[in-house]
Amino acid sequence: MFWEDPGQSTIVEKKRPPPVKVLSAQLRAAGGRGHTDSGEGVQIRVGPGRCLGVSLVWMQGTVLEVQLERNTVLLMDETGTFTVQGVNSIPKGRPCLIQGKYVMVMGVIQAASPEPVIRAVKMADLSEQAALHRRMWKLEVEDLQRVMA
Repeated sequence: MFWEDPGQSTIVEKKRPPPVKVLSAQLRAAGGRGHTDSGEGVQIRVGPGRCLGVSLVWMQGTVLEVQLERNTVLLMDETGTFTVQGVNSIPKGRPCLIQGKYVMVMGVIQAASPEPVIRAVKMADLSEQAALHRRMWKLEVEDLQRVMA
């Protein structure tokens, strides 16, 4: 992400923090919504009395529906569904766009509720070891969030 420094005539790169592994239910319940494209993101609850600000997320789920004409795919993780936009322009993303595939998506939060919407930056097919990835996903999310909070 780039922005122009108002005091100078230079372009400065604004760095985003690394992606945070999240579940769709955490986004649905998110508070403190900022302007997602400004990098503010949303606040997710990661434990009793603890919140974490996120704008770039890593999510995993099963492809339920592909709508190439709308440039979207509907995914479902163990806590609900979420929509991923911009899938037609993801490098090497085409193999992921098949109903039933288990995939990871990294992207920027566009909306948190009532239904999470993510603008994809990267997608990868995890179907080869889907059973292992599904079993481990919630634990990976909890572990990363505990470290980051």
